[in-house]
Parts: sequence; structure tokens; C-alpha cells
Amino acid sequence: MALSLGEGGGGGGGSRLRRQLESGGFAAGEYVKQLSQQSDGDRDLQEHRQRIQALSEETAQSLKRNVYQNYRQFIETAREISYLESEMYQLSHILTEQKGIMEAVTQALLLQADRDDPALGARRAAAAAAAADPFLPLSAKDAAASEEGRQRTLTTLLEKVEGCRDLLPESPGKYLVYNGDLVEYDADHMAQIQRVHAFLMNDCLLVATALPNRRGAYRYDALYPLDGLAVVNVKDNPPMKDMFKLLMFPESRIFQAENAKIKKEWLEVLEETKRNRALSEKRRLEQEALPRPAPTPPESTNPFDEDEEEEEEEEPSAEEEVVDLSLEWIQELPEDLDVCIAQRDFEGAVDLLDKLNEYLGDKPVSQPVKELRAKVDERVRQLTDVLVFELSPDRSLRGGPRATRRAVSQLIRLGQSTKACELFLKNRAAAVQTAIRQLRIEGATLLYIHKLCHVFFTSLLETAREFETDFAGNNGCYSAFIVWARSSMRMFVDAFSKQVFDSKESLSTAAECVKVAKEHCKQLSEIGLDLTFIIHALLVKDIKGALQSYKDIIIEATKHRNSEEMWRKMNLMTPEALGKLREEMRSCGVGNFDQYTGDDCWVNLSYTVVAFTKQTMAFLEEALKVYFPELHMVLLESLVEIILVAVQHVDYSLRCEQDPEKKAFIRQNASFLYETVLPVVEKRFEEGVGKPAKQLQDLRNASRLMRVNPESTTSVV
Repeated sequence: MALSLGEGGGGGGGSRLRRQLESGGFAAGEYVKQLSQQSDGDRDLQEHRQRIQALSEETAQSLKRNVYQNYRQFIETAREISYLESEMYQLSHILTEQKGIMEAVTQALLLQADRDDPALGARRAAAAAAAADPFLPLSAKDAAASEEGRQRTLTTLLEKVEGCRDLLPESPGKYLVYNGDLVEYDADHMAQIQRVHAFLMNDCLLVATALPNRRGAYRYDALYPLDGLAVVNVKDNPPMKDMFKLLMFPESRIFQAENAKIKKEWLEVLEETKRNRALSEKRRLEQEALPRPAPTPPESTNPFDEDEEEEEEEEPSAEEEVVDLSLEWIQELPEDLDVCIAQRDFEGAVDLLDKLNEYLGDKPVSQPVKELRAKVDERVRQLTDVLVFELSPDRSLRGGPRATRRAVSQLIRLGQSTKACELFLKNRAAAVQTAIRQLRIEGATLLYIHKLCHVFFTSLLETAREFETDFAGNNGCYSAFIVWARSSMRMFVDAFSKQVFDSKESLSTAAECVKVAKEHCKQLSEIGLDLTFIIHALLVKDIKGALQSYKDIIIEATKHRNSEEMWRKMNLMTPEALGKLREEMRSCGVGNFDQYTGDDCWVNLSYTVVAFTKQTMAFLEEALKVYFPELHMVLLESLVEIILVAVQHVDYSLRCEQDPEKKAFIRQNASFLYETVLPVVEKRFEEGVGKPAKQLQDLRNASRLMRVNPESTTSVV
């Protein structure tokens, strides 16, 4: 439907415009194209744009009014839902009791039938035992009808896995639930590590690696109790699929199943086994908490014993009367906690818990108090799960470290400071990694490194300040932050090295990039955190490689110039060129270069010696930018190798040249190397490093560095 510009001036035009924009077949491209064809000029388009903008503002105001009107209804609905949930809990409890009664009646009838027909009872028991554990291997299902069969399965496991017999003692209640082959992957780089075989028992998970030369035999790798084990499904991201993660604080491991069906089985059986384990542990604790019947005291003929017994019987009742749980806020506490959790009022929920703990702090633990504690503990677990989800890396990472303060502070108030620390650092690690990945790789390496350092070190500084604010009273968590900072620094250095060193940048570019990284790292000293030694340790290998690579380039270039050396003076042709060379030599530290210049534009030195001087001093300056103590010997040995190539060539040419005039010229170049260049190198090295180098002093003081065969025709030794 076409829209005429002349019709849009009044309310009717606005309504038609609204209907057109709301239609299901509306195409923006066609609409704009048709509008452009029908318009008479820029003024018509401006008026139409104003009408659309007015319609947008009207829609926004209407939406805002609707949100305000529905907000109170939403709050009331949430409260009603919480009440309904409480009633559903009660109904579920009643149904569970009814189910238990019916099962008890059914069991009594089956026992009566088993007494009448023993053979039928034995078959039923065997079938029930095999069906109770559907994840057992086929070889174990046949033996699952009795406790002896499960024990034999566990014994077979102990024989298959080396090194687990002492760590996994045989006990009557332990049995194998599920097992299978898995492939383990690195959690950071998603690289395959090894193939493992996992054995799930009713109370723990055993991970073993296959022995290379023995088929069907394994070596113990790790054992994890189910109480401290969490299972997380990993979303498929081809080619990485069919994976799941096991979390065991403070570590995590990622495994890949053979296919999606086996992965599903692993997830289901792990959750089911953990649930059964928790239920059995709960029943055991309840049994232990039951009061044991007191031994019957011997009859006494003392007439005063009856009075003492009456007083003792009155004391517990007096204690129970002290705990008044009839207060309105206590009666409504579980429901109020549900409402706070539903409305995401975490602070209000924790305030209620603190109020309850303060009220019951000095009260005796009676049966009504235990029942109230059980109800409240269930809400505490729900609140903890919600707070953990708020800190998970899957949530939005926007807002910086301060966005996590609310959840972290409430977890700390709940006594979960260790978990809060772990989740906070994982959240920040994911945020830093995402920020680094989102950086665009620019054409200029130095520009990218500036952005990378700014993003990483700013995030690290903000995280450290927020950590210090949130965990000010938990000194035990600071070691976890140092470990996290080292891990984050390793991630930064990986991105840094990939861009600077793997791309074969020049030494000058690499030196500037390292200098930028070190300057940003020093910013952390504002909060008392010094990670300079970590960045040095992580970069030392790459910097050594860059220094040695550039050293080889200089040596090859020097040898090539030596092979074409004619021992002639340099003619720079113009005064400007001579002045430029003077400036270059002055920047290299050679202050007396004027004594080697001649008439007009001549220089009384060889081109090879001048080029060697500039290249060597440039190498030294760039190397000093990246210098730290671990690089001392590498830099010193590289300088000695470079200098030896030049002085050996001069020494050899001096002994082999027969022309007296050329011999005098060579001697002048040798004097320049020994008396000018080498002292400048030695002085600059000492200034940059902070201590003199004996090897350079010995090299300068030696008149002949190496004796060679005078009959040799090779110009370079």
C-alpha cells in the first residue's frame, strides 16, 4: 500500500502510517524506495521523518505507561505464585506420604505371596535388583541380583586399575554404577590431552588412563568424591561437541563422549547417582540424629529418687518453652524468603536469615527448631544457586567488576566467601578474555599492542580494586587472586607474542611493544601488585629468539659487505649527506667523528666500518629497551659475536694487504674500531645494564683477537 505524503498531515494520516508500519508484510526497503520516488524534495522527506519520529516517541510513552501500570500487578502475582508454591510443597508432601503408605501395603502383600511361593519370590528379587541399576554393563547386570555380585564387580575394577587399591578400599556398600571411555580436552585451549576411562561408583568417580602396552588395563589418575563434584553440560560448538565439564574446586576438567547418546547417559547417570548419594547421606544423618533409648536404671529403694526424676522430666519441657516460634515473622519466614528470591531481593533475604540466626543464637535446639532450620536451609540453597548463576560467565559480562558486587557480597554474608571468590575470578577471566578477542587486529602492530595493553591492564587494575573492596576481611582469598592474575597474564602474553613475535616484526618494533607492556604493568604498583617478574618470565623465550635472529641478520650483512670490501674512502658527494652522517654518528655516541672527515665531502673511513658502527649501535639501543637480568648473557654474547666479525676482518686484511697506502688506511679503520666504537659500545652497555662487561673490556684491550693462517685467501674468519 502506497502512502501519499499529502495525507500525513493530520491524525488520519498518523493512524494510516501506524497501520502501515504495523502490518505483517511491511518491507522497509520497498517503503523507503517508494517514498523517495513519490517525494517532491528534501522538505517532504524531512516532514515524513518528523512524523515517524513523533510516532516512535508516542509508542515509547505508551509502552512506559503500560510497564508502570503492570509493575504492581507483577509484584502481587509473584507473591501469589510464592503462596501457591508453598501450597504445592504441602500437597507434594501429602502425596509422598500417601505413596509411601501404598508402597508399604504393596510390599506387605508381595511378602505374603513370597511366603506362599518361594521360587516366585526369588525370581522377582533378581529381576528387581537388575532393573534398579540400568546403567550397569551387561556383564555386571547378571550379578546385580545380590550384594556378592556388586562386590565382585568392584573387585574386578581394582584388578584392572593400577594404583587404586590403596586409595579405594573395598567396603560392603561400594559398587560400580557406570563406566566408559572418554577423551579429555584442555579447558583453556580446547586441545586434546589424553584418552581416559571413567568408573562411576555410588560415592565417587575414578578417572584412569590406559596403559599403552596392556589392553584392558589402566593406571590410576584421579579420584573425586561425589559430594564435591559438579557436572556442567558444554554447549556444542563444532568441531567441539558431545562434551561435558566436571567442576572440582579449585580445578575443572572437560571430557568428550563418543556420541550425543553416551554424553546424555553420562549426564543423567551422574546426576542420578549424586542425588541418590545425597538422599542416602541425609537418611544416615537422620538416623544418627534420632534419640537413642536410655538404658533402664536399676530399681532404687531411695524414696527421694522419684522427686529427682520428676525434676529432670520437667527441665526439658522448660527448655522447649523458651524457644518461641509463634512469632508472626518466624511463621512467615519461609514464604518471605521465597518472595525475596522470586523478586531478586537478595539483600532482604539475607537480612531475614541474619535476623533468624540472631534470634536462635542462644536458644536450645529442639525438634521444632530443627524443622524450621530444615525449611530455611532449603531456601538458602535456592538463594545460593541464584547468586551463583548471577556470577556465572554465561551471564552478561557488561558493567565491569562492580556489576558482580551485589551477588558477591551476599554470598560472603551467607558464609560462602570461597565460592564467591572462585566465581568472581572466573567471571572476570571470561570478561578479560572476551575483551581481548573483540579487539580488531590493526595493520600497525604497535597500535594494536597499545590497545591490547590498555584493555588488559585496565581490566586487571579494576578487578584488583574491586577484589580488595569485596574481600577486604577475607585475607585467605588473596592467594587465589594472585594465581588468577598469573593465569590472566599468561593469556595476555599469548596474544602479545602471537602478534609481535610470531609475525616476525623487526627488533625495533618488538622493543617498542615490550616497552609499552612494561610501562602498563608498572601501573599495577598503585595497588601494591607487582607482576613485572611474571611478564619477564613469560616473554624471555620470545625476546631471546628475537635478539638471536636479529644478531644473525647483522652478521650476515657484515659478512656480505666484507666480501666486497675494497678499502676505499667514502665520498658523500654533498655537504648535506656529510652533515646527515655526522648527526647519525653523534646519535650513536661517536662524538669525535669530525677527526675522520677530510676535505670537501670525503670521510677517511671505509663504508663497511661506518655501516657496521651504525648497525651495531642500533642493535644495542633496541636490545636495551627490552633488557632485564635474564637476558644479560644473551645480549652480551650477541654483541661479542657481532664485533668479532668486524675486527677479525680488519685484522686479517691488515696482515694480508701489501699496498702500503691501503695498509695505512686499514690501520686507520682498525684504530677507529678499537679506540672509538668499542669504548662507545662498552659505555652504552654499562649505562643501560648498570654494570660493566668484562668480555667487552677484554675484546677492546686485545691487539689481535685471533691468529689466522696468513696463506688463507678467506677474508672473513
